[in-house]
Amino acid sequence: MHILIRGGTVVNADRAFRADVLCEADRIVAIGPDVIAPPGAQVIDAGGQYVMPGGIDTHTHMQLPFMGTVTADDFFTGTAAGLAGGTTTIMDFVIPDPKQSLMEAYHTWRGWAKKAAGDYTFHVAVTWWDDSVHADMGTLVRDHGVNSFKHFMAYKNAIMADDETLVKSFRRALELGAIPTVHAENGELVFQLQKELLARGITGPEAHPMSRPPEVEAEAANRAIAIANVLGTPVYIVHVSCAEALDAITRARARGQRVYGEALAGHLVIDDSVYQSEDKEYARGFVMSPPFRSKHHQAALWQGLQGGNLHTTATDHCTFCAEQKAAGAADFTRIPNGCGGVEDRMAFVWDAGVNTGRLTPSEFVKVTSTNAAQIFNMYPRKGVVAVGADADLVVWDPAASRTISAKTQFAKGGFNVFEGRTVKGINTHTIAAGRLVFANGDLRAVEGAGRHIDRPAFRPTVAA
Repeated sequence: MHILIRGGTVVNADRAFRADVLCEADRIVAIGPDVIAPPGAQVIDAGGQYVMPGGIDTHTHMQLPFMGTVTADDFFTGTAAGLAGGTTTIMDFVIPDPKQSLMEAYHTWRGWAKKAAGDYTFHVAVTWWDDSVHADMGTLVRDHGVNSFKHFMAYKNAIMADDETLVKSFRRALELGAIPTVHAENGELVFQLQKELLARGITGPEAHPMSRPPEVEAEAANRAIAIANVLGTPVYIVHVSCAEALDAITRARARGQRVYGEALAGHLVIDDSVYQSEDKEYARGFVMSPPFRSKHHQAALWQGLQGGNLHTTATDHCTFCAEQKAAGAADFTRIPNGCGGVEDRMAFVWDAGVNTGRLTPSEFVKVTSTNAAQIFNMYPRKGVVAVGADADLVVWDPAASRTISAKTQFAKGGFNVFEGRTVKGINTHTIAAGRLVFANGDLRAVEGAGRHIDRPAFRPTVAA
């Protein structure tokens, strides 16, 4: 099967140029002016549009068991929604229970992911430590294409990693040529603030950001960066939401430390006023961690993307319906944490980034695809329009627009944090592994068509 994308402007992270793009099976096989379509090829007219590498969402949670329930989107519906918005690869998380074998949890998630419509790969969380975790990390790197390990510094009495676990896991990751990733919030501080707020009778969703002020994120980011610096390991800070955490990353990078930062699309465009709504069901829909921040922090995050101290954009896609969120109606600490976004990330980063002049089209490609592929060792298979790369492509119309609504989205959960906003600049076509999976509003996702993407280690220094 051949697909020829004709008449578009190819946009990569380094340059843009007019070219046709020919895909055969799951690879790009020709790029250039006036490429001839083989007999029977499907031809997509991309005149006046951009042709870009498919998006990579570095942070999703599909089918996640969390806080007594399971997310509304499974691996099929979640990846299908991603394809509808131009994201062709997700990076999801295997999260073992305390004392659960990493390998047992990994195989469970791999089983769930068999229904994925788009490509997927996994970060594996280290939630506890003993010799078996040390060994399992080696097996995952050596035999299963895992090169990143997640550490939750939040969620005390659940999945929080203490400093001993951080040190031992960071050191092991360095030995293996893997990169540690960190959810940076001081879990003890959050726990104590939550108890104090409840004791004062502040039980609604407005208490959520009060229990997780920027300082708890900044402290954890500084601590994770300091541990990584002492051990000499790189570190990737997920969902950076505040200026103070960004400052920690910026200082570390200025002294030569290898620190990477991730921004969520929601944190870039939504502010904390949503928690003050008199409609408590509506406000609960925005409960995620870290919470949405004030506009001051939004401006800082954009500066981080522009200045190169934030590198990727993600969503932390973790959908719960209103009934699930209502579990915390009388106690905000019981509201399942999570919001959607995998379907809308690309459009919002373009609209709020490129359309405002904050980002160029090539910088958009960097922060939605290329940087992720390079940081997590999927490049040049992913993240670039080049001969030999995966045929993961987005045809992007900068003049087209759409209005976001939960009623028309493909993602599940019945809620959209971007509800009612109109974005200019959307994908008209998405090609994943050489298949046309989205065309002018028609989603053609196929359950089980997604592939697990192995990610090689970065120059391991000892045997796994």
